[in-house]
Amino acid sequence: MRYFLDTEFNGFGGELISIALVPEDAELPPFYQAMICPAPTDWVAANVLPVLATIPLTREVLADRFADYLLDDETPLLVADWPEDIAHAAQLLVTGPGRMKPVRSLRFELVDPNIIGPGLSALVPHNAWHDATALRATVLAYERRVAVNPDVFTG
Repeated sequence: MRYFLDTEFNGFGGELISIALVPEDAELPPFYQAMICPAPTDWVAANVLPVLATIPLTREVLADRFADYLLDDETPLLVADWPEDIAHAAQLLVTGPGRMKPVRSLRFELVDPNIIGPGLSALVPHNAWHDATALRATVLAYERRVAVNPDVFTG
């Protein structure tokens, strides 16, 4: 199944703050969790932390929940619109030197909403769950347009 992925992190190249996976099937529950951010940048403190809609967890608990969420899906595909989102999701599975959380299989896909757009804005900016939901809507709208008119692809 496809899951639309978004993360929030503590500035460019910073530590993960929150992660969301929104399933393609809107009937299925999403995954949205946050991690404790002990030293946020000023921008993150003003724009990301106030819109967290979950209680932050330790990295270990977050990693356990993330891996557990994906474990029953034999072929999960995580679709993101920013390379750092993919990097944070993959890094969350690393538990130590040479060790990782168990996953059957995991694939990633990177899309550029500026190419497939128009991108839909998140209802709550800088909130991973809202951003992942907007990404799902953008990708699915694009796929509907292509199904109706295969010549719509411009990239």
